[in-house]
Amino acid sequence: MGETLQIIRERRSVRSYKPDMIPEETLQKILEAGTWAATGMGRQSPIIVAVTNKELRDRLSHMNAKIMGTDTDPFYGAPVVLIVLADKHVPTHVYDGSLVMANLMLAAADLGIGSCWIHRAKEEFESEEGKEILKSLGIEGEYEGIGHCILGYPAGEPKKAADRKNSYIYYAR
Repeated sequence: MGETLQIIRERRSVRSYKPDMIPEETLQKILEAGTWAATGMGRQSPIIVAVTNKELRDRLSHMNAKIMGTDTDPFYGAPVVLIVLADKHVPTHVYDGSLVMANLMLAAADLGIGSCWIHRAKEEFESEEGKEILKSLGIEGEYEGIGHCILGYPAGEPKKAADRKNSYIYYAR
């Protein structure tokens, strides 16, 4: 099996992280992989906000937890949060952003970094607080939150993959 296919098969969502920050060089490689995701007609509708600032990371965690209706950290202690947003005016923006998320997670796995897709970015960045955060970062336009890709070193062994269901693939030959 090729290396890419092996990474796809072995990548797992990580839900417990060490507090150690990942190296900047590693983060840059993961971010670059996100920029090479396929997008509808090559429009590149997504943007990625790389959050390594603990204060902003904790603020986002609090916002996300509030939407979820909990007090626990929805980012599982991960020190890095990559927010993927996409231009609402591009018809394929949700799909484009989803492909960016997949590239980020696969690149992280390839580099030995744990990841997990955390939802509720849409609700976060539809809020006035979310819009204020984007504005404070110099981000203008109408973006929809697609997801958060949390990154860090796993605090334990990931779960074993579930067997693939028998009805996953249908053929029309």
